[in-house]
Amino acid sequence: MPRLWLVEREYDDRNLISFVYATTDGTKQLRKELSATLLQQRSEPITAAIEVDEDDVAPVDPDQQERYATEAKSVAENNEPDEPI
Repeated sequence: MPRLWLVEREYDDRNLISFVYATTDGTKQLRKELSATLLQQRSEPITAAIEVDEDDVAPVDPDQQERYATEAKSVAENNEPDEPI
């Protein structure tokens, strides 16, 4: 199971928050969308890293790979995987 680190968080006008987790080499990603209301009601916090099945990850656009790799490495160096972020 690959470990992915939080590299991006976006808010939109539909009250959705998108989270992007990526591998430290920037080649694989997982996107999650949660409503702000659901996020506040969750008992589980958003953490610095997650482990997911290989089948659940998607390739990263080559234009984003370097940025995602840099962000993932930075988060990994500065946070424990299960640390709320």
